[in-house]
Amino acid sequence: MSLNRLPRAPVNLNGLPSAQSHLIRTRQIHYQRDRERERERERERVSLRRSFFVGFIVINVKSSPPTSASSRNMGAGGRMQVSPPSKKSETDTIKRVPCETPPFTVGELKKAIPPHCFKRSIPRSFSYLIWDIIIASCFYYVATTYFPLLPHPLSYFAWPLYWACQGCVLTGVWVIAHECGHHAFSDYQWLDDTVGLIFHSFLLVPYFSWKYSHRRHHSNTGSLERDEVFVPKKKSDIKWYGKYLNNPLGRTVMLTVQFTLGWPLYLAFNVSGRPYDGGFACHFHPNAPIYNDRERLQIYISDAGILAVCYGLFRYAAAQGVASMVCFYGVPLLIVNGFLVLITYLQHTHPSLPHYDSSEWDWLRGALATVDRDYGILNKVFHNITDTHVAHHLFSTMPHYHAMEATKAIKPILGEYYQFDGTPVVKAMWREAKECIYVEPDRQGEKKGVFWYNNKL
Repeated sequence: MSLNRLPRAPVNLNGLPSAQSHLIRTRQIHYQRDRERERERERERVSLRRSFFVGFIVINVKSSPPTSASSRNMGAGGRMQVSPPSKKSETDTIKRVPCETPPFTVGELKKAIPPHCFKRSIPRSFSYLIWDIIIASCFYYVATTYFPLLPHPLSYFAWPLYWACQGCVLTGVWVIAHECGHHAFSDYQWLDDTVGLIFHSFLLVPYFSWKYSHRRHHSNTGSLERDEVFVPKKKSDIKWYGKYLNNPLGRTVMLTVQFTLGWPLYLAFNVSGRPYDGGFACHFHPNAPIYNDRERLQIYISDAGILAVCYGLFRYAAAQGVASMVCFYGVPLLIVNGFLVLITYLQHTHPSLPHYDSSEWDWLRGALATVDRDYGILNKVFHNITDTHVAHHLFSTMPHYHAMEATKAIKPILGEYYQFDGTPVVKAMWREAKECIYVEPDRQGEKKGVFWYNNKL
């Protein structure tokens, strides 16, 4: 109703509107104005909703894959017939990294990295180690002081939380000791070996034994003949029972054994390691074929460090009880071992990564046959060994606190040769166990010395 069409107010004898009629008309005018403003706001809201809906449809149409001709044809009654999508394995969506000789050299990669990234700082290296020790000591203090005071049901939640947190922090300590083996802790080899021997021995790792075998892994990464660990099998080497384990239950059993016993079995019996001729390949055996004559004395030193820690654990168990030793030290150590196997497994096992035999292998292509992963907040707890592993294989003497900057610097040069997978860790672990069972020669090209993962048994 227009304001001009409102009923006119009655007038008095002099032809002027009365006070009461004037008040009524004023209220009617204000009410009508309020109604018109409300209608205008409603029209604006409707227009906004229509614009948002149209924009949403346009965005989805643009982002959706193109439909087939059959799906665009309209059937009877205006119903659209859409053909069901074909099922594809997850490996079909993973692009293989190039396996040809890269168009760049190690020298060009090094020039792209700021020079300060290669400098090792003793105060800074110790700061990370001391911080990890402080955090681990705080967890131990809280567990020993307050856990006995908790009501019985709460202990079922407190102990798993302690095991998980302590295991993660001690994995960070393991990473720093591992850097000592690469001479990435300081400029002094004796200091690196001293720190590495102490903290690797504390985690029951034979420092010098691991240092030398791991160094050979870095020298032969991606080689089917000479790499040290996580060397994939060829299809002809798969045991007869392999096809019976290629199912969810079998994979669950294999992963459980791998992440609980895999590390000690590798150290003691070379399980999953490269085959050696001429002796028992054991990291605790000074005369094992893994080592040369100049390294054997240091294997004795590694064994002495392990025995010293074992004696300390024996005395602790005698004083505090075996259960206390298992709860405070044993279970966190199992978690450290599990993380160690998981991290290295996922770094070197991926459907897009090639492996090479002696006819095709060279050091640079082998060093690039690894993948960076994302562990979320644990990337920092593990000192970025998880998401800077490509740079670590290229420049293993670089301190971990410069590895992120170095990775960003070389990624533009690496291009497609750089592999990063942000798949959640648990999902990636299950996928690799399912898809990466053995390797076979490349069937898509002419290079018979290049091998790719497959799972068709």
